[in-house]
Amino acid sequence: MFEIRFHGRGGQGTVLLAKMIADVVLRAGRGECMAIPEFGVERRGAPVLAYARVSDKPIHVRTRIYEPDAVVVLDTGFSNSPALTVGLKKGGTIVLNTEETPAALAKRFPGFKTRAVPAKKIALAHKLGSATSPVVNTAMCGAICAIFKLADEASLETAIREAVPVKHDENAAAAKQAFELCTKEENAHAAA
Repeated sequence: MFEIRFHGRGGQGTVLLAKMIADVVLRAGRGECMAIPEFGVERRGAPVLAYARVSDKPIHVRTRIYEPDAVVVLDTGFSNSPALTVGLKKGGTIVLNTEETPAALAKRFPGFKTRAVPAKKIALAHKLGSATSPVVNTAMCGAICAIFKLADEASLETAIREAVPVKHDENAAAAKQAFELCTKEENAHAAA
């Protein structure tokens, strides 16, 4: 079983991101997947957590995820929070919405794999959200699917188009751009 914890803020689409991951994994036929939101009366800008479980066997566990294999950070304001690595399995992966260099991330998070995704830049390029509050969830969805090999590009696009309420073309393009960027980086790492 592969487990992911998502850190974001209300209004960024964190809960929808977990649901999109579940939808795209199921659509791609990569196994079972479960999205788990965790929120109360939070408002726009308040911290939000969500979780996703992926397995090739039926999933019977219905609790929040305490020891994830990966942590995904949508809001750069959380990137220095000690809470990011709480429970993260040794050698786990941290995927951050940032343009920081791999060396800078490795220095900040020793003992963990790190991946930088310029999701904010991608979202702004596709006019998703506003300049002060870009909506990065579809770009992060594309990145996550590529980094963890959860789905193919066609399944990703279909799931995104069905999940988002507006700007279907722009959201699908943002997911595709992040998917292709992370696939290219993955191939470069494998060749090195």
